[in-house]
Amino acid sequence: MDALTVTAKKILAEGRVRIQVKRAGMLQQITFVVKRVSTGGTHFVELYFARMIDSKELERVANETGLPVEAETMRAFPCGKGAKDFLGL
Repeated sequence: MDALTVTAKKILAEGRVRIQVKRAGMLQQITFVVKRVSTGGTHFVELYFARMIDSKELERVANETGLPVEAETMRAFPCGKGAKDFLGL
């Protein structure tokens, strides 16, 4: 967990975060919840929102928070990172 930013550690401790996101041409305050995703014999953490968000906004949120983000059927990771970087958190 040493590679995580202070912001990411705070989000994981709280279990949720509200972030301003542009959806359907409007800025909205969205609450993302921390979700654990099983892969093989382990799991990784991500921020999750059940509705559609544009892929560019997902990338922005992932880079801003330092955590993977999933909305509906899309997932984005912070630049230069993948699921293996968040295993076991």
